Amino acid sequence: EKIMTIFEKIVAGEIPCNKVLENDKFLAFNDINPKAPIHILIIPKKHFENFQEMDGALMGEMTKFIQEVAVLMGVDKSGYRLVTNCGENGGQEVMHLHFHLLAGAKLGWVDAATDPQSTF
Repeated sequence: EKIMTIFEKIVAGEIPCNKVLENDKFLAFNDINPKAPIHILIIPKKHFENFQEMDGALMGEMTKFIQEVAVLMGVDKSGYRLVTNCGENGGQEVMHLHFHLLAGAKLGWVDAATDPQSTF
């Protein structure tokens, strides 16, 4: 039997989350360990291990959903960072495609080449 990721358990309603926006295909919720004043995780409800597996047509729909989240959070004009980690070397920890929307402050940049332990 396949072991469900924490995000699949959230989609299934087995684990609660602090929802920001949801529709039939996507879910956005607050990260429990925020790295910025606003830190939202955005996932497709259907399981894709990472960005390399993501369906292009569905990604087009997800783009609109992510834009809606930015508007809802009031950061569509002030700006935000959108990040997805892909695979082990990309720093992916949960093997279910997810985007981090980070905002609410002027975000700095960490050079992953000089600080490989950096989260973003």
